[in-house]
Amino acid sequence: MPVILYVLFAVSLLPILLAWAGAAYRIRQLGTLDNRHPRAQQARLTGAGARVQAAQANAWESLGVFTATCVIALAAGVELESLTPAAWLFLVCRLLHPLLYVFNLAWWRSGVYALGMLCCGYIVWRAATLS
Repeated sequence: MPVILYVLFAVSLLPILLAWAGAAYRIRQLGTLDNRHPRAQQARLTGAGARVQAAQANAWESLGVFTATCVIALAAGVELESLTPAAWLFLVCRLLHPLLYVFNLAWWRSGVYALGMLCCGYIVWRAATLS
């Protein structure tokens, strides 16, 4: 199976892992895990806890973009093995992004996000130039 599909699976797990990290911050900062009203409780987080929640939201958004990118590449008939470097770089960016978010390194985080989106743009460009 092509690496890009393994990356798609790995990236699909990131929002879930970040949700678990967010739950840990909710317990640490607020003393309990309110599973009846989790969104209201998440809104009360501050500092690193709030940034984990924001990173989780961004992970969901990026998952949608990368999924669409993979579908476009598949539909266009791109040789998926040729996309391995871009897929690996996207994965590295997505793994670094929440860490940079938690440690409040905003400019680095934005740069890593942009690089990940450039990977998606490159994959779509490859698909577009096939025809």
